Amino acid sequence: MSLLPFRCLSLTTLLGLSTLSACTPAALVGQSVQVPTFQTQSIALTGIGLPSSDQSGWADLHLQLQVDNPNPFTVRLHSFDTDLYLTGQPVAAIHLPNLNLPAGGQTLQTANVRLPLNLAAAGEVLKVARGQAVTYRIDGTFSADLGPLGQPHFGPLTLAQGQWKQPAILPF
Repeated sequence: MSLLPFRCLSLTTLLGLSTLSACTPAALVGQSVQVPTFQTQSIALTGIGLPSSDQSGWADLHLQLQVDNPNPFTVRLHSFDTDLYLTGQPVAAIHLPNLNLPAGGQTLQTANVRLPLNLAAAGEVLKVARGQAVTYRIDGTFSADLGPLGQPHFGPLTLAQGQWKQPAILPF
């Protein structure tokens, strides 16, 4: 008689554990989370506004990043906090939209950025406008929604970097 409650508890515990494991997708069991990777597909200077008496100068950029999910489960990335660096100097914050990455898949993320042109940034943007190369880097942090695995925060880390060169858009 004293064994009956113990057996019921064990059976209940086993049923509970099997129910919990049934709620967790098989792909998640025993997996570690890998950081999604970013690669620049394109970066283009699309416009320049020179400073005047009533406004500061600016440069418009169009940026496309390919984001790869190395995980065998869907990942939702959000809460991006990123900065663009030109030749090692921070020039602008970049606001990247939230995105859903399919399991083992990829997606393109697009951002249109307006850079305020201070003296250092203006010199680098003018190089690009003249067809010369400058180095760039995108650093940042972001969070991921992993469902039952939680919401880890990644970074700070370098998301993408390289040489930015395009055909000249200024004749001088």
